Amino acid sequence: MDDHEAQMRRAIGTLLQSDPLIKLLQEVRMGRMKATDPGLRAVVESWISVYAQVLQSESFAAEILPRLDPAPRLQVLVDAGVLSWDHPATRDLRELFHSLLAPVA
Repeated sequence: MDDHEAQMRRAIGTLLQSDPLIKLLQEVRMGRMKATDPGLRAVVESWISVYAQVLQSESFAAEILPRLDPAPRLQVLVDAGVLSWDHPATRDLRELFHSLLAPVA
């Protein structure tokens, strides 16, 4: 395994540890939890913070950075009504990712 792949695996592993989509969105979909639940919001905002820390923690190679795009995960949260695109944490994470991607483009 090359260094870039190992870097990617570490980053994804860290993100998966706090990912709300795996456990909590199922609860929302089944009606056991509301999308507006303050506890869910706290978990999601914590996950966004971890995501930002991961993006800022290392200098990712140009070829792997697109694989860390938070937009698909955020889209699921927006579709579920947990977040909106204009929520400050959502907006900040997207802006951070695009600022890292900009030098690559």
